[in-house]
Amino acid sequence: MKQLFDELSAFCSRKTTESYSTSFSWAVKTLPQDLRQPIYDIYGFVRVADEIVDSFLDYDRKTLMKEFRTDTFKALERGISPNPILNSFQRVVYEFSIDHDCIDTFLKSMEMDLDKTHYDKSMYDTYILGSAEVVGLMCLSVFVKGDQKMYQKLKPGAMKLGSAFQKINFLRDIKEDTEALGRSYFPLIQEEGWNPSVKLKIEAEIEEEFLEAKRSILELPNGTAPAVLLAYNYYYKLFKKIKKAECESLMKKRIRIPNRIKGLILVKQFIRFKTA
Repeated sequence: MKQLFDELSAFCSRKTTESYSTSFSWAVKTLPQDLRQPIYDIYGFVRVADEIVDSFLDYDRKTLMKEFRTDTFKALERGISPNPILNSFQRVVYEFSIDHDCIDTFLKSMEMDLDKTHYDKSMYDTYILGSAEVVGLMCLSVFVKGDQKMYQKLKPGAMKLGSAFQKINFLRDIKEDTEALGRSYFPLIQEEGWNPSVKLKIEAEIEEEFLEAKRSILELPNGTAPAVLLAYNYYYKLFKKIKKAECESLMKKRIRIPNRIKGLILVKQFIRFKTA
């Protein structure tokens, strides 16, 4: 039965989210019930593409990425895919009218990681747009449930939040990106080296994006604000920990937030919204 395969597809996207990101999956669980699966579906799609370029190092990643792109747009054209992740993703694209240009832009950024190891300002901005900002827009399409006026109003904030999250990921993963993948995303590091002054400049850029994004989060409709704010608070906690770390320590180990701290953030936010 087709329904059984669709249920399996949804399960695969949810399990992908839960397996790869504790923070994100906890935040999704605080969304209204009807909006959880669509966000799992988006995350599953994004994660598979990211794994191809970052983890499949012993395989022909260019061919795999080319096939993944082809299969993605075949799924969108046909309204079905034998790949459970893509089958789940194509459903949310049509249900919430996600712009196909966002999908193409995202895939182009993933493809950049196959060849690029150092990014100048132009390439950096292009990469952030595709790898993070348009992912925020995909999620926003779900949150507003087709309300284009609300989408356009909140679009800048969604893009800023995606950008801030991605730049924090870059700082958190700087050791692995540099040593295992030979990548350097921040143009400032290439121009001035990795030092406390450069770290402060990058952190100031992220802080500004966080402030701009938070104003939009509080305006999110359909009961989605608490979940997005929870993700924001998780990342901001990680950001504060990164800010306290020395440049040398970031190159030695990956900064993490323990699950017990994430749990405390979740409880505090639940109490806040329950008593508001």
